[in-house]
Amino acid sequence: MIVDTHTHLDHEMFANDVEEVIERAKESGVGCFIIPGADPKDLERAKELAHRYKEVYYAIGVHPYDIDSFDEAIFEDLSDPKCVAVGECGLDYYRLPKEENEKERVKQAQKEIFVRQIEIAKEHEKPLIVHIREASHDAKELLEAYAGERGGVLHCYNASPILLDLAKRGFYFGIGGVLTFKNAKKLVQIVPKIPLDRILIETDAPYLTPHPFRGKRNEPAYTTYVVQKLAEILGKNVEEIEDITTQNAKRLFGLEC
Repeated sequence: MIVDTHTHLDHEMFANDVEEVIERAKESGVGCFIIPGADPKDLERAKELAHRYKEVYYAIGVHPYDIDSFDEAIFEDLSDPKCVAVGECGLDYYRLPKEENEKERVKQAQKEIFVRQIEIAKEHEKPLIVHIREASHDAKELLEAYAGERGGVLHCYNASPILLDLAKRGFYFGIGGVLTFKNAKKLVQIVPKIPLDRILIETDAPYLTPHPFRGKRNEPAYTTYVVQKLAEILGKNVEEIEDITTQNAKRLFGLEC
């Protein structure tokens, strides 16, 4: 069985065929799905899907691009048994303003909202789903300073060597379709350095579609291509990778699937 630990089934791109998407994934061996929180406006949809399908779970969080929508009231449902994490939250410096003062203001705002979500996760003993883009040093510093022992997952692990140390602090590494890209040389080289008991499978659907489907909508069924590539790189068979990563996901998120 495969667990897709990061799939935006609440996205409007799945509005008309989410049931078919889930069925295709199940036929491909996917037994569990986690919908990360990103924009609070999509939270009710994620929650509804999680309660409609026993295989679907969700998280509550605010993406760094959506910090203007941050409201602590959304975290009231963290006690819901189908809510398994806080996130995706984190730092993203990819699209910062060019003006220096405004750039620093946005960075600081992202840090403050990230730290608050780390604290909320710790208060509720939930793992984190962490988004990091072009901000590895700052993100690591904040996680080391504020995150508890519960840890979490570095979603779409960006191949930064400095983040590997976080494995010792309860963090896992989400590996998705990027691993199959021809230009993913750094990720391919660093994957063998990740402890096997710290690797998770994800799609980030509908984004980051793996080869050979790049340019099309991504969906959880395509996790099989990520598993195959991981098996090839690590010298394991597909069944081993499926078993290891599924046990990892169950351990981190407390899934019942």
